[in-house]
Amino acid sequence: MNTDLLHRLLDLDPDAGPVELLHRARGVRHLPYLVLAALAREDVRMGEHARAELRRARARSERYARLAGDLTDATGVRPIRELPLAGYYPADLPRPLGELTLVSPTEAALWQAVNRLVTDHPVESVEVTLFGERPRHTAVTLRWPAEDPLLDPWYQVRLGTAALTGDLATVPVRPYLAADDHVECLIALAEEGLGRAFHPGDVLDVAQLAGQPFEPVETAEVVAAYRLAPETAALLDLAAEHVPLGPLAGVRTVLEAEVAPELRRRRDTARPLRPRHGTLLRRIVTRHAWDEAVLLPCGAATVLLTPVADYLLTPADSGPTAAERTAALAALHAWDATTPTAPSPTPCPSKPHHR
Repeated sequence: MNTDLLHRLLDLDPDAGPVELLHRARGVRHLPYLVLAALAREDVRMGEHARAELRRARARSERYARLAGDLTDATGVRPIRELPLAGYYPADLPRPLGELTLVSPTEAALWQAVNRLVTDHPVESVEVTLFGERPRHTAVTLRWPAEDPLLDPWYQVRLGTAALTGDLATVPVRPYLAADDHVECLIALAEEGLGRAFHPGDVLDVAQLAGQPFEPVETAEVVAAYRLAPETAALLDLAAEHVPLGPLAGVRTVLEAEVAPELRRRRDTARPLRPRHGTLLRRIVTRHAWDEAVLLPCGAATVLLTPVADYLLTPADSGPTAAERTAALAALHAWDATTPTAPSPTPCPSKPHHR
């Protein structure tokens, strides 16, 4: 990748200078750091502030990589999306990581990882969302400040018992992962298209994957099984306008026959899923022995008790009422009085998944 490609992706005049290139890249996810890295690789003169920004981005990515390695060794969770994609970039052009996404084989492993993060880092928020009923899947997002919280984005780690959560209406939750890392990365990129438009950073990711040995028929079958034929086709069409697709061109050709059937399936089988979001009631520091969250009924609402915090569950598109919060706090008070240590309500069911 060079600055010529960046000019084309950002629809800039080829004669535009480094300042205009960097200015245009601002606001596009992870692109400013790639622009700085590309400029540094071409020995473009830059000041200390720009070099410091690039160093911080590299340090952040290295920290995420170490964090993922430690959590994988300790709990069995493993990275998906951002960190595996970064592995396809050249060493002198590192893909910066805005967040770390991990998938867990079980709910127990997820909470073990969450406990380690809360213990080892100055975590300021822990958000929880539940998807589905039986099996139920759990997603947790943890955030804490960067070393310079005024200049850099906070650290953010997402963990889930499902690898892909779909669009909550027509594309279902898919807990399992693809067998090959490069196919998995393609699927993770396509999944992003369910919630947003593709952007130049996605094209750069495709460009790094294009040199991998994709088998067209097999890859198209896997993509179709993951219900992502329309998004993958759109992503590859966008990338083809700017970079050679290599083996992915064959994937796009075979995939054409899968797009219309998937769109018809979505029209005919839409089943909206209403995930439940946890509104924080209190943080907890005494449940490190717990390996699962439990559900505590409180009238029409439900409290989720986890190893790190307790939450009032409500539909993700609506917040709790004052009456629900009052009932939830009363249920917690009764819980504390009768069950101070071990969980007794129904554990949240979880289903292991394997590669």
